[in-house]
Amino acid sequence: MAQDVGQDTNLAQSGDTRTSARVSRETISAATVAILCVVLLLGARFVSPALGSWSQVETVLVLGFFLVILSFGQGLVILSGGLDLSLPATITLGGILATSWVGAENPAAWYYLPVVLGVCGLVGMVSGIGVVWLRVPPFIMTMAMSIIVASALLGYTKGTPRGAAPDAAVAMMKSHILGLPVPVVVLIGLVLLGWVFQSRTIFGRYIYAVGTNIEAARIAGVPVAAMQILPYVLSAICAGFVGIALVGYSNGATLRMGDGYLLPSIASVVIGGSSILGGSGTFLGTVGGAILLTTLGTIISALGLEFGLRTVIEGSIVLIALLLLREELFQKLRSVWR
Repeated sequence: MAQDVGQDTNLAQSGDTRTSARVSRETISAATVAILCVVLLLGARFVSPALGSWSQVETVLVLGFFLVILSFGQGLVILSGGLDLSLPATITLGGILATSWVGAENPAAWYYLPVVLGVCGLVGMVSGIGVVWLRVPPFIMTMAMSIIVASALLGYTKGTPRGAAPDAAVAMMKSHILGLPVPVVVLIGLVLLGWVFQSRTIFGRYIYAVGTNIEAARIAGVPVAAMQILPYVLSAICAGFVGIALVGYSNGATLRMGDGYLLPSIASVVIGGSSILGGSGTFLGTVGGAILLTTLGTIISALGLEFGLRTVIEGSIVLIALLLLREELFQKLRSVWR
């Protein structure tokens, strides 16, 4: 017992050497993203009076609901030093299983929804085991799982998904509480839970440690293998939940319903100040990145611009973020303020 306490103390002390740099860097990133969101919303009113209104803010938050949840899981994987490319297929898996196993005609089978999330979690567990125990690179392992899951769904549905959205999913996405859309209320609660998990629990500290220096984490007594697999499981569960929410929002599932979320999930994490190499980042920064991308997408859609342009803009933002978030830049900024 005393040894465990000592190990946690050593881990905390080793993390303290990075705290000031991490906080300053990520605080700047989160503040910059928040300012950009406000500027975009206010500036949009000059383009169209309908943009920048409270109704548009609600629309951004509802649409951002999917990306924020997805980016939480992707952020944990990146934080641990990995990358999850299976998210689109896992989103589709969650949506198709929700419509085929539960559907609107069988409301008493709502208890199948946790089973759906469990199946998605198994997909993430297989990815994590392949990365950790079989030593397959995360890029290859998760891409292979994506192909396997997508092919299995194609055979399962014979090319045409059946069934309707579960009543619980429809109620979650289209109801209101105290004048606010339920997705906004749920989003606030999930953001708080995600922030607590990543920043205030021992699991979050362990994932930081594994992503920063895996050998040092192993010496400190961190269960390295478990902390590498856990992010993939949580990421897959988040993707399955997004799939269920999407069918509730659109009243049905398609075989391509998750295709548009892979790049934004990575972009949200990077724009939010996380290192693509792992070991640093905050969930609140990721939330800001997701809301920023959703705001951009909403404005582009309102202006009638093509979807391809949105992808170009997102890719450009990721590139710019990678250039601006280099450690050399933050060192120069710190030297200026000293």
